[in-house]
Amino acid sequence: MDKRLKIGVLYSRVRVEEKWIFAAMERRGLDYERLDDRRIYFDVENPGDWLQYDAILERSISYARGLYALRILSSWGIPTVNTFAVAEACGDKLATTTALSQHGVPQPRAFTAFTTEAALEAIEFLGYPVVLKPVVGSWGRLLAKINDRDAAEALLEHKSVLGSYQHSIFYIQEFIEKPGRDIRAFVVGDRTITAIYRKSPHWITNTARGAEGEICPLTPDLEEICAKAAQAMGGGVLAVDVIEHPERGFLVNEVNHTLEFHTAQPTSGVDIGDMIVDYVVSVAQNRA
Repeated sequence: MDKRLKIGVLYSRVRVEEKWIFAAMERRGLDYERLDDRRIYFDVENPGDWLQYDAILERSISYARGLYALRILSSWGIPTVNTFAVAEACGDKLATTTALSQHGVPQPRAFTAFTTEAALEAIEFLGYPVVLKPVVGSWGRLLAKINDRDAAEALLEHKSVLGSYQHSIFYIQEFIEKPGRDIRAFVVGDRTITAIYRKSPHWITNTARGAEGEICPLTPDLEEICAKAAQAMGGGVLAVDVIEHPERGFLVNEVNHTLEFHTAQPTSGVDIGDMIVDYVVSVAQNRA
């Protein structure tokens, strides 16, 4: 059955994750095509050859490219992993926060304001230190830990003059003292398949910023909160970032829809790329 399926993989460049995904597809003998997002284009009113695909896996590095591609593909009824709605919710921190809140998923307290004056008031209400984040962004970039009013005023002024619409939306989160690590868990469909600790002496624990991976045991509590977070976002193939709070337990910090797993796969021994392909095939089979 698999050989009659036509799978597309939308990507920006072939990283190690894409190599593993392509290898898994080739082991199955799948008919798949690599779709470089720097070269493709869409005739928005005419899907044409795009309708040949039973499913498309979106792996774009650019959030905007991936999101708009998913919007168009969704309008044509082509199944995608992940869906446009999931990508839209995961790629915007405020959208993620509101979705998690609606589903009762524990998370750090977060405030949003639209002017520097209101943002400063929110920061002082929440109490120092706080973390100021861009609403759209990844790899721990442009995060700032704010320890006092002087720093708050300087950073808010800096963001206000950057000129970007995104920088005029102030996303403020309580700072949580991590035990030198956080957790990244991987959810495929309705299953949490593995998790790793991301360990770093720095308060930012992204592996893109130098954090080291170490296997994290899957406990019932961890699996439960990851499943709830994935369901809140709409399901699919997701990475759930979890913080361990000393009193409140597990808190979901972020949910990622184009997950990287270059550290997690060798650390855990779980073939994440293979499991992603399994899920994409199941989505394609439902259409075919």
